[in-house]
Amino acid sequence: MDKKTTIENYINIACDKAGFNGAWLFAENGEIVSKGARGYCDPKDSRPVTEDTVFVLASVTKQFTAAAIMLIVRDGLVSLDDDIIKYFPEIPYKGVTIRHLLSHTSGIPDCYDDYDWFVKIWKEENRVPDNKDIRRFLRETKPKPYFAPGEGIEYSNTGYSLLVEILEKVTGIPFEDFIMQRIFEPAGMTSTTSYHSFGGALNGNFARGMVLENGRYLYPEDSESEADEPACYGEKGQGDICSNIFDLLTWDRVLREGKVLTPEEQQIMYTPAKLNNGEIAIFDEGRGYGFGWEIDNDPELGLVVCHSGGLAGLVTWFERLVDADKVLVLLNNRQPKDYRAYLTFYKGMRAIARGEEPEPIMTIEDITIKDPDKSKWESFCGKYEHPKDFELIIDEVYMKDGDLWAKAIDDDGDPLEFKFYPIGENKFGRKGGMLEVTFGDGCLMIEDFTCKKL
Repeated sequence: MDKKTTIENYINIACDKAGFNGAWLFAENGEIVSKGARGYCDPKDSRPVTEDTVFVLASVTKQFTAAAIMLIVRDGLVSLDDDIIKYFPEIPYKGVTIRHLLSHTSGIPDCYDDYDWFVKIWKEENRVPDNKDIRRFLRETKPKPYFAPGEGIEYSNTGYSLLVEILEKVTGIPFEDFIMQRIFEPAGMTSTTSYHSFGGALNGNFARGMVLENGRYLYPEDSESEADEPACYGEKGQGDICSNIFDLLTWDRVLREGKVLTPEEQQIMYTPAKLNNGEIAIFDEGRGYGFGWEIDNDPELGLVVCHSGGLAGLVTWFERLVDADKVLVLLNNRQPKDYRAYLTFYKGMRAIARGEEPEPIMTIEDITIKDPDKSKWESFCGKYEHPKDFELIIDEVYMKDGDLWAKAIDDDGDPLEFKFYPIGENKFGRKGGMLEVTFGDGCLMIEDFTCKKL
């Protein structure tokens, strides 16, 4: 396989199908195989994305927060097994250690489960909530833990905010200064910094996430659907690091050479967390979670560490095939017009990195049945009961202009409407996600859930 040609042809198709807008890089043995940029940095299409463009990394940030914690462990300022009560006696979660926070096994709920609390602070106090507000949130609301420390694994941004607070407490240095002095400058990452994107551009070549609303792209705070997004822009350590494709390649090489973190320290970070019963905590797609990295072991390629990131209108991916010495960086700063196209593109890029042929990039239109039989569609219309613990609730189905539509409720409790596309017998998909709904006799089925018609 000619990976350079394959990647660049694949990128062109993804862009043509509105599944990618941003910058990419793939390297083997430290040598760049393919790199480039497509699309725009701003909603007006006035600033093209370039290879040097700096993106908000979102949760790819967490590996840098974890690295900073490993440095203060090395300095003897903290221990991985310190109980956080030592640093925050006012927080009502005993038995939680720094190790638990790093590996998402603390059981402390994600602060954004109660997103409205942060929106209230933002609006009533006229400021963007910061890390200290995470502690205030825990003190005031005392959310019930997901589980006892070490009994499970559940992603929690809260833990990484608390890690920053611990670092600043024991070093007396702001997080952004610490990681600049101890990580980015020694690594030679000249385009990487901690920055809060709300309120303006970092520089002339900076790309923020953009959401798609009513057929046009907007910054989140200018949209109706994501207008409250700035309420989560002030916390450090969760998703505030900004970088570009070249600096992330530099980070890969610096790690490989042991310049910032020793091989022994990295080995600790790349070890999947274990639960109290001794079993590996399974995080996502069968992967484990170490310290700021998802961990996998490919039977042919060996150790793989990776992390995704997401904010409104922004999707990032950083993957290091450590033993095979390969690196894949995908930085996308526009909400895909067709999520299916982005997802197949993302999976296909990972396949190419592994030397496999990628699947064709598909949009919902590509798989939509042409001239479908609509005779049953009216019978599908009506209100439906709501399944428990599901990310997207179909509240009502109705006809509009000869097509089937749905009114739904997303996982934040916000309403949305979308068109259904027929993709099988009584089976429908949507453009904005991978949801597939099958209608039966007086019910609809989503995955393993059956929702009766009311």
